Amino acid sequence: MTTITWTISTLDRDVSSGFVTTAHWQATAIDGEHTASIYSTVSWPIDEPQVPYDNLTLQTVLGWVWESVDRAATETALNAQINIKKNPVTATGLPW
Repeated sequence: MTTITWTISTLDRDVSSGFVTTAHWQATAIDGEHTASIYSTVSWPIDEPQVPYDNLTLQTVLGWVWESVDRAATETALNAQINIKKNPVTATGLPW
């Protein structure tokens, strides 16, 4: 069974207002010995979203990310990567 974990690696913020402008996120899928991951960013105008930096939680920021990123499509793509690793359609190497 594939387990998918979403994380926020860092946040960019406007120092003067204290509001987040960019979230750097990663989704990682693990199925036994097989792994796949996607890394990207989501950006917002200054003062949107309206939660000061010091009051943020992981769940709050992940909620913002999921408003901007198609979570289901991302997880489907990760599962597809895992399936290809489990059932490869190409191979490399030498016959000798």
